[in-house]
Amino acid sequence: MNKVLALILILIIAPILGGVYGIVHDQITYSISEEYYTKFKFIQFGLQNWGMGQNVGTEKSPEIILPNPRFGAAIIGTLATWWVGLIIGIFLGLIGLIHRNGKEMLKATLKSIVLTMGIALLTGLIGLLYGELFLVGNPPNWYLPDNLIEKGTFIMVGSMHNFSYLGGLIGLICGIIFSIREKRKYKNIIQ
Repeated sequence: MNKVLALILILIIAPILGGVYGIVHDQITYSISEEYYTKFKFIQFGLQNWGMGQNVGTEKSPEIILPNPRFGAAIIGTLATWWVGLIIGIFLGLIGLIHRNGKEMLKATLKSIVLTMGIALLTGLIGLLYGELFLVGNPPNWYLPDNLIEKGTFIMVGSMHNFSYLGGLIGLICGIIFSIREKRKYKNIIQ
């Protein structure tokens, strides 16, 4: 396999993995705070305009109810993260060009992408804990819907979402380092 083909595969696979990450992430956060979706994310992404749900709240304090809210959370997870996967794929794919051939490039880069996703998830979980320990008692100056019932879990999930994007950046840096180390490992095996 040549490197150009490997790069094309990476650019196809990375956004798919990014979308899958978003689905898993948002299923976790939906389990923690349904209101984060019904009173914020479903509105932000306009799912009611897609004919997927209806507003049972008011115009000032909307609440979008879907027949299958987990499917709605999966859609939002995909839409919110596929492009992050693409960006990560572009960076790691270009770094992957340092490898000897397409096979080594694809293998090292896919491992780097999985490492990046793992770090993003772990960082998100740290954000969830941070939200519980530090933000629930001292709410940040974020948008909080007027009709919230469980303000604490809403804040925790918001913190997890924010930390996950930071984790994606940290993971990308670690993924780049990993790919470079894999190049050195292959180099040392050959010598």
